[in-house]
Amino acid sequence: QVQLVESGGGLVQAGNSLRLSCAASGRTFSIYAMGWFRQAPGKEREFVAGIDSGGGRTAYADSGKGRFTISRDNAKNTVYLQMNSLKPEDTAVYYCAVVRRWSIATREQEYDYWGQGTRVTVSS
Repeated sequence: QVQLVESGGGLVQAGNSLRLSCAASGRTFSIYAMGWFRQAPGKEREFVAGIDSGGGRTAYADSGKGRFTISRDNAKNTVYLQMNSLKPEDTAVYYCAVVRRWSIATREQEYDYWGQGTRVTVSS
């Protein structure tokens, strides 16, 4: 069992930055790939970024390429999402998730554990 707790969300103006964190419990964190998803009001949850278990490979949705950076610190059991140049359309609840394999997954159905989410609101 893995438990995930997100933090770092909040209200920011467009153009500013936020860094989300996701702290994971369990000693097996370092062998699993991680991902960030988001769900905007009235929309389905969508993939934002993923990182493999070692942190050497990452993947991004087109919406975040060049603006978002996913990283992880396996010593701290934490994965991060640095979000720069935020836009109002980035407003959503952001979730981190664990997939029980080493390689990146981009589909929601592949993920095994989810956090409760942290809300990000970007004002124009």
